[in-house]
Amino acid sequence: MPYICQDLKILSNFEIIFIKDVKILLLRNLNKIKGGITMKKSDDFSDLCKKIGKEYQELYKEYTIHEYLQMLEEDARPARTAFQRIYDMIVESGKEKYKELGEEIVRYKFFSNPESWGGNQKDAIFGLEKSLMKLVEHLKNGAYKLGAEKRILLLHGPVGSSKSTIVRLMKRGLEKYSLTNPIYTFEWVNMEDIPGYKGPKLVNHVCQMHEDPLKLVDKKFIEDVLKRINEANKKKGYKYKVEVEGELCPHCKFNYEQLMRHYKGDWNKVMEHIRVKRFFISEAERIGIGSFQPRDEKNQDSTELTGNIDYRKIAFFGSDSDPRAFNLDGELCIANRGLMEFIEILKLETAFLYELLSASQEHVIKPKKFALTSIDEVIIGHTNEAEFKKLQDDRFMEALKDRTIRIDIPYNLKLDNEIKIYKRDYNEKTVPKHIAPHTIEVASIWAILTRLEEPKDVTLLQKLKLYNGQTIPEFTESAVKKLKAEAIREGLDGISPRYIQDAIAQAIVSDEEEKCVNPFMVLKRLKENLKTSTLLGNEELKLKYEELLKLAEEELREKLIDEVQIAISSDERELAELCNKYIQNIKAYRKREKIEDPLTGRYVPPDEKLMRSIEEKIGVSEAQKDEFRAQLLEFIGSLEIEGKKFDYKSNEQLYKALTKKLFEDKKDRINLQNVFNGLIDSEEQEKLDIIKARLKKNFGYCDVCASIVLTYVASI
Repeated sequence: MPYICQDLKILSNFEIIFIKDVKILLLRNLNKIKGGITMKKSDDFSDLCKKIGKEYQELYKEYTIHEYLQMLEEDARPARTAFQRIYDMIVESGKEKYKELGEEIVRYKFFSNPESWGGNQKDAIFGLEKSLMKLVEHLKNGAYKLGAEKRILLLHGPVGSSKSTIVRLMKRGLEKYSLTNPIYTFEWVNMEDIPGYKGPKLVNHVCQMHEDPLKLVDKKFIEDVLKRINEANKKKGYKYKVEVEGELCPHCKFNYEQLMRHYKGDWNKVMEHIRVKRFFISEAERIGIGSFQPRDEKNQDSTELTGNIDYRKIAFFGSDSDPRAFNLDGELCIANRGLMEFIEILKLETAFLYELLSASQEHVIKPKKFALTSIDEVIIGHTNEAEFKKLQDDRFMEALKDRTIRIDIPYNLKLDNEIKIYKRDYNEKTVPKHIAPHTIEVASIWAILTRLEEPKDVTLLQKLKLYNGQTIPEFTESAVKKLKAEAIREGLDGISPRYIQDAIAQAIVSDEEEKCVNPFMVLKRLKENLKTSTLLGNEELKLKYEELLKLAEEELREKLIDEVQIAISSDERELAELCNKYIQNIKAYRKREKIEDPLTGRYVPPDEKLMRSIEEKIGVSEAQKDEFRAQLLEFIGSLEIEGKKFDYKSNEQLYKALTKKLFEDKKDRINLQNVFNGLIDSEEQEKLDIIKARLKKNFGYCDVCASIVLTYVASI
């Protein structure tokens, strides 16, 4: 920075207070032009700095109030309310629609793909589409001023369910959004020229609340001004109606009234002391984003929310009731025109919660010994189950409950989404070791199992698969809907994703010499951590979760056996021949015809023994065989109509049956018990290398984990 700043001569006419803004702009521009300018000489930095200086002047250009009103007539978006701005920010990032169990679901890219708007992809949220749809629905409600703008949005759910992440995305999004979607406030200038104006020597100052300059328009004329702005924007298709709600902040109101008296009501003269300027939302700078969390009540009072008297200024103004002697720097003040986050909101003392009653409903706050102050912000809090139950049971908090919109943020219940959560954090880019197939999957299976309620008509594993979109015979969409409807609390209990992340991380760092992390290492950590978990004090619950770990391990075992069987029997030519033979036989069976024996040339009945030996591998009973064969032929016919070719991989069930059948026929060619005992000759080693190569190619294993899986399957 020191070298580059030597060339910032173009900014020499600006006050030194802006240097930190220059730094931010410089970094942002470097990101923008990366790859666009080849900087070979030091002169290139000078050119770059000139461009930065030009943009800086454009960004911080000052306007008169009349120019601002003209600007709104062209485009009213800078005058949006906080709800309107946040709702637009989310929707403008894009959305995808899909159907799940017959219901249309909207996935907002703002949450599912933060990278698209410049956010951190590690904050991406998976599997909470319904909860996020509800949140956006209430934001839309508030944007159109239908009632939600007078409510506190309360995210309620178990620990680790992404409540904080949702709010963090909204805060980071607002910061980015304000860089490309201007918001304006105003500054008082030349106040020292006013006779009798008491105050410090430097009296130029930006409105502490970053109020919209529209509030400066005299109330007698504001309706006419708004009518003109709204009519002009309506013709351009603008969806909101611009309105002015609330009063100027007390300090600005004091200045305004002083000047109006001085100029004997000449509003234009008063406005000569106003400069409209752009500001940028920033949590670090405490502009447009406030956050508050409970602490020891002895070290915390309501002034942290509403601001406090600046006793140093009393010497200038002569009274502690002078509006200028008050610092509007409380969290509710600095969040004006943006977002206010309450962390663990229901852990706050009652005195703090009372502040929210008028802040939400009337959009005003009452600082200590000070006038009512208007605010415009989205108030969002998050809380866990225990605190929410206390609120429900507290009949003295009816007013707060009436002003609260509860949005449930449960744990994810879909396996594919749970896997995405951990793969986002643990992948080839972030982990220096190979992660074996099913390592993350088996942990995800266990996590989901702990969150499901025990069903009546299916097993827990079947329920997990149904929720993940897999089909089970005799289970329709309506049956799955019924399963979900019966489980009222599903997703509000169970294991937190943080618990899983800790176990995976422990497995990764447990042995530095290990080049691979496998599912057995993670299962071991998950089980060990049950003994020391701070969230699981109930021994009965620990025993239940241990049983569910065994269930997850059983599912893992079946998957590993299937993959080894496929690797052993994945000779494509043999699979294709077996498939063709089976299809030929079931076609003849359905048509009640005979088929030609390729060896003798004689016509013989369909080979029932062959057909049943394949069908039994996937649990098709004698009573079900006709239905299975008919469905398979119908499936082949539908592919032909679509112009697609059927092969042994086209039908997942048939493919599984064929590989198991071929495995049965070939398993004697390699002695798996010898693999387990480490007693293999050169011929068996050659066969073993072929199987390992198939495991690596088809399933993503490495040499280390392929050997571990073969040894494990051999031991069964």
